[in-house]
Amino acid sequence: MSTFIQSVLKDLKDKGNNLEDLYFILPSKRAGVFLKHHLSTLIQKPIFAPHILSIEEFVEEISGLKTLSNTDTLFQLYNAYVEVSPKESREPFEVFSNWAQILIQDFNEIDRYLGNQDTIFDYLHAIKELDHWSLETEPTNLVKSYLKFWKQLKTYYQVFSDNLLKNKQGYQGLVYREAVENLEAYIENNTNKNHVFLGFNALNTCESLIIQGLLQNGSANIYWDADESYLNDNIHDAGLFIRQHKANWNYFKKQPFNWVTSYYSQKKNIQVVGVPKLVGQAKYIGQILEKIGVDNNNLKNTAVVLGEENLLIPVLNSIPKEISQINVTMGLPLKFVPLASLFDLLFSIHKKNTNTYYFREVIDLISHPSIYSLFETDDGNYLNEISSHIQKNNLVHLSSAELKKIAHKDVHSIIDLMFSSWENNPEKALNHCSNLIYLIKDSINDTMSNKGLELEYLYRFHVLFNQLTDLNTNYHYLNSIESLYRIYNDVLQNETLDFKGEPLEGLQIMGMLESRVLDFETVIISSVNEGILPSGKTNNSFIPFDVKLQNKLPTYKEKDAVYTYHFYRLIQRAKNVYILYNTEIDALKGGEKSRFITQLEVEGIHNINHTIVSPDVPIIENSLKKISKTKAIISKLEDLSNYGFSPSSLTNYIRNPLDFYYEKILGIKEFEDVEENIAANTLGSVIHNTLEDFYKPFVGKKLTVDVLKTFKSEIKNSVTHHFKALYKDGNFSSGKNLIIFEIAQRYISNFINSEIEQLEAGNQIKILAIEAGEKIELNFDNIPYKVHLTGKVDRIDQFNGVTRVIDYKSGKVDQGKVEIVDWEDLTTDYDKYSKSFQVLCYAYMMHKKKLIDLPIEAGIISFKNLNSGFLKFGIKESTYSRKKNQLITEETLNNFEVELKKLITEICNPNIDFIEKELD
Repeated sequence: MSTFIQSVLKDLKDKGNNLEDLYFILPSKRAGVFLKHHLSTLIQKPIFAPHILSIEEFVEEISGLKTLSNTDTLFQLYNAYVEVSPKESREPFEVFSNWAQILIQDFNEIDRYLGNQDTIFDYLHAIKELDHWSLETEPTNLVKSYLKFWKQLKTYYQVFSDNLLKNKQGYQGLVYREAVENLEAYIENNTNKNHVFLGFNALNTCESLIIQGLLQNGSANIYWDADESYLNDNIHDAGLFIRQHKANWNYFKKQPFNWVTSYYSQKKNIQVVGVPKLVGQAKYIGQILEKIGVDNNNLKNTAVVLGEENLLIPVLNSIPKEISQINVTMGLPLKFVPLASLFDLLFSIHKKNTNTYYFREVIDLISHPSIYSLFETDDGNYLNEISSHIQKNNLVHLSSAELKKIAHKDVHSIIDLMFSSWENNPEKALNHCSNLIYLIKDSINDTMSNKGLELEYLYRFHVLFNQLTDLNTNYHYLNSIESLYRIYNDVLQNETLDFKGEPLEGLQIMGMLESRVLDFETVIISSVNEGILPSGKTNNSFIPFDVKLQNKLPTYKEKDAVYTYHFYRLIQRAKNVYILYNTEIDALKGGEKSRFITQLEVEGIHNINHTIVSPDVPIIENSLKKISKTKAIISKLEDLSNYGFSPSSLTNYIRNPLDFYYEKILGIKEFEDVEENIAANTLGSVIHNTLEDFYKPFVGKKLTVDVLKTFKSEIKNSVTHHFKALYKDGNFSSGKNLIIFEIAQRYISNFINSEIEQLEAGNQIKILAIEAGEKIELNFDNIPYKVHLTGKVDRIDQFNGVTRVIDYKSGKVDQGKVEIVDWEDLTTDYDKYSKSFQVLCYAYMMHKKKLIDLPIEAGIISFKNLNSGFLKFGIKESTYSRKKNQLITEETLNNFEVELKKLITEICNPNIDFIEKELD
């Protein structure tokens, strides 16, 4: 395949041009590398390389101005804004930067297309006066301020441009406008230069005038890369701009319009593939490359063109290991580098300008992979120590000083660097960020090897923060962390980590714009979806659509036509084309396949092979897990049996044997996070402990109304004491925690009131035991070791002579939860009978220890259902029967013992696996 660049060089040589004297002007710098390579294949002896410039560099040379970066341009515009705006109506820099970026883009566009600034800004102001929202006859101050902004745009532009020109500087548009002004002088001073423009398509007005001026003067040649299939079709967007140049340029009224090819119509293998999601596309690209093979000759003529830049990392991870030579042209945006998330976390906690930090932010920050190694010393890693202390003590908000109390002294300097207040001072913030980079660099050098990529990340961020420091020093407009963060983000969006590789060897990975002028035999294009290729009706501008049309400024239609050309030009000389699109609809970007694909199919020039690819999803059988009882498990069960099964552990087994296995055999406990809000179990413990304090001194005594009234005066002190003991350093003086704290007092107060009412009604209550912990041995003929049952009963009392075994519940329990019909259901249905099982366990233990005489009552007092009183265990004749026996007799406990032994025998039986239960 003869590429476009090769064809141009051959034509120039055939016409007798001295190649080393030519000035090549290209759409991008990237194309210059390939031009030099192809040039080396044509020459017979060494020569000096010709001048090769991108169009931006060439225009800058003509203008005599230095092009400013986007960030410098923003600061210079703020200079002009401050100069024009009265101090009382001036916006701070961080607010200004929100709308100024759009304004700079509009200034750029107006200048590049030589729009009449006065006309456009006056027109814009007149439109805003007509359509402002106020219905008042006299405009309000807000409306006056709004209209004043639009009126002053012209002044901003003039002062901004004049200031830059005085310093021989310019933003891109101003550089272009100035280049047109200087074109005549440039031509007069460079009559001996022969300029060669190649591969251009869409030209702004300035570029068009510059190229036409040089052509008319005989100082230039232009080589188009167009195909007759779309150039001769008057409605085909790919040929829109070149058709305009051909029709409107005076040069082509006398000179032939050459370089129209017919490569597009040649036979091609075009495959359109719908693939779900970005990662799916990345994986499929890897599969295509495997099919192509790892032969270097194949790969150097292969390009992967990414429609979305965030696809770069997934694609790099999906390339077959056998492909060793890869050249990435587009660069990795710094915002996707892992280190970016570290500084984002840092800024997020310091933007609030507070001395205390939310615990999740602290843990996220100190456990970030980029700084994890900073907390490692010869004595171990201190991260777990800090995290564990925060969790155990419920520290929801922490200061730098509190963190240092928790942490080992070896990491105090790191904590100071990250968590000491930035005091809303950008200079201090930049110092801390730079010093943190040095600390990370030292840790990488000391503890790691072959970490070149991590060091490159650090270097790029070091450069970025140096740039921000220079801006802050030169302009003094960054007066808060918020303003610094906005500029940091703006710079981060535009910075890339450039990869070094052999640009002419191996697989080429690039973005759509980097593909300009280049040709490949095999092209893989990703993300060919509406909203991406082309980008669609995006209008990030203050200038309305009709004003742009009136003043011949580009709209989304022209921008779509630009990408149409790039798309077709990529396919033009290719033999194998793979076009991938995302089949999954995205609410923001859409999800339909691009109109480019539909256009290819409708044209009928090529046979398009269109397929939808679905990822191979393995069929996973929804089988329940089984754990066989090994010798180690049996040994653990023997220890557990000897220690004693508790009612809660047995009901845990009833609910799901696998949970019992994880908790009691493996010893895996549920992760205890920081209780930002007081948990239900903490509330329950506080209520239990407070009632224990009140009632334990009266074991063996009858309660009186006077005694109960004294309890009420102590509720707040006792609840506070127990919350502090259980909730550690957690705060319960405000918010939801304060509500829970009040609920605990209310529950206890209501309970004591109910006891007072019982006594005042003539009932007698005698306390027999409080928090009675007991352990009994069970006799099992078929278990070769001792089995014990252990538990603690919240309260045993006598109510009018009837002994009651009482279990407190802070949650809601209804009467139906403590009633049974069929004894066999007791150990199989957790949801219905777990409460009944527990109270029978307590009654059974107390009876075996001879602490109570049958018959008795056993049940639950639910603090969330206190109006229902004591919820007694009962045996019903049938599910729908209202008749029930609520006295627990010898027969009741014998029936329970049968079910209890069956359950424990199943747990200890070495031949019965732990089998997972399906939970709703």
